[in-house]
Amino acid sequence: MPGGKPVTLTDQDILEMIFFPVVNEACRVMDENVVIRASDLDIASVLGMGFPKYRGGLIFWADTVGASYIHSKLSKWAEVYGPFFNPSSYLEQRAKSGLPLSAPSTSQQASTRSRM
Repeated sequence: MPGGKPVTLTDQDILEMIFFPVVNEACRVMDENVVIRASDLDIASVLGMGFPKYRGGLIFWADTVGASYIHSKLSKWAEVYGPFFNPSSYLEQRAKSGLPLSAPSTSQQASTRSRM
């Protein structure tokens, strides 16, 4: 409740306020090269979190929503509700460039090649 005033949220707002921070954290994980591919997070989200498999996984779903939309919502919420919603730099870069979250970065491509 910003300023102690009740807010009215739609079902869509609630869904986004739950999952967009999870997507944001997944972007941090990808930015830190904790995972090799975004699809690793898709598998982990389906098998580990119970994310609906018909949605294809967290990152696949986020790509259908769009990095720009997710970034804009998180930025708006960060202003209203605080820094918990601050978008990660990876998400911001993807939103500005129009690249999907699942597209490998150049550093990921190089590091993946060196592992083979």
